[in-house]
Amino acid sequence: MSSVTDPIRHPNSGSARIMTTRAWWLVVLNFVLPGSAQVLAGNRRLGRFGLRASLTLVTAAIIVGVIYLFWPEAVLTVFTNTIGLWAAAAVLAFYALTWLVLTVNTLGLINLRRAAPGARPIIAAFSAALMVVVCGTAGYGAFFATSASGFLSSVFVAGPSEPPVDGRYNILLLGGDAGADRDGLRPDSMSVVSIDATTGQATTISMPRNLEDVPFSAGSSLGALYPEGYGSIDGCDVSGGCMLNAIFTEAELKRPEYYPNAVAEGSSPGVQATLEAAQGITGLTIQYFVLIDMQGFSELIDALGGVDIDVQNRVPVHTDEYFNKVLFWFEPGMQHMDGYHALWFARSRHGTSDYDRMQRQTQMQEALLAQASPANVLTKFQGVAAASSRVVKTDVPQGMLGYFVNLASKTKELPVISVPLIPENGVDPEDPDYSAIQAMIAAALEPAPTPTP
Repeated sequence: MSSVTDPIRHPNSGSARIMTTRAWWLVVLNFVLPGSAQVLAGNRRLGRFGLRASLTLVTAAIIVGVIYLFWPEAVLTVFTNTIGLWAAAAVLAFYALTWLVLTVNTLGLINLRRAAPGARPIIAAFSAALMVVVCGTAGYGAFFATSASGFLSSVFVAGPSEPPVDGRYNILLLGGDAGADRDGLRPDSMSVVSIDATTGQATTISMPRNLEDVPFSAGSSLGALYPEGYGSIDGCDVSGGCMLNAIFTEAELKRPEYYPNAVAEGSSPGVQATLEAAQGITGLTIQYFVLIDMQGFSELIDALGGVDIDVQNRVPVHTDEYFNKVLFWFEPGMQHMDGYHALWFARSRHGTSDYDRMQRQTQMQEALLAQASPANVLTKFQGVAAASSRVVKTDVPQGMLGYFVNLASKTKELPVISVPLIPENGVDPEDPDYSAIQAMIAAALEPAPTPTP
């Protein structure tokens, strides 16, 4: 062995200066390519194991990166799947333990007693910091993967995926409000988000809660009871008016037997009846639903660090749950809102109409979507997961998450088209023309013509 490499394998022959240089080299090598320090200066068998593990990880990361460039949906599907997440957690835990063993072994190989006295604490502190960063990152990644698996399993269902219809995925979005003055939960905001399955272009169809004579889609269980529209002949079985948002309450509390399989399929009688009504209104086939509990909505906003809203008109914040007393007003302009204030902004009724509330709720949804970036969600994942598992209910299957995450990345790059079913658009909620409504929606969803060269 030459004199240059001798101090690496036989450190007792080196001076303090050489031993200090040797220590730095081993620390850096252990960080850059775990296992190489052992191959040069220690247990070669352990070193070869570390090198194989390190090179395998690097190779796997390169392969995953290449696949993601050409087929991102496949990678996203794996890492939004329970089995995939647990496999990732096991791999990360294995590497965290491997790197910990290699780092501790490297500290033993350094032989700090032979290094220069002034360099000893610096080398020790630097080695410890690298160990915390590398092993801690891998360990947290394993913890994150298992937490994500639990969260996804609690929110999303296990079931078959639905194909797009006419090239689109249509999702019913419900904002549930279980206020003290209500008999059970009743949707406070209802919309259908229609997404082009190829381009990701999203169109939001906002449906007023006070629509009357609501038709149901063909084959609807509740529609068989109201063939001429909800409550149009002999009224309905819910007090307060036979309007669109009463359908949820009637099916959920009065006629759950009409939907005996709803709960087993990840839905509920109220959601299923409302979905059939939304199909009757829009003329669209709706594959999935998302129900957001507005009482817990503020927790999700807080978990994300608040939301920025451009307030267009003065909006009051109330002191009571009946929306009568005003505590203070949101003034026009950009406002950063925590969960409490965001919820009041979306729900406020004092001096405003239902259509104003629809507009604010749509604005809130779009702002939250824009600000819930992957980086923001990842850095605050624990709070977001805890809030979301209490706030969100959906029948979107977990196996579709990779596809929808990839599609959402396209959606965020495009402006959202809004189709509010309000009087300004010719919709009279007391006497709606559903044929005209469906024609208006069909026109809004018509693909833009391809420019002629």
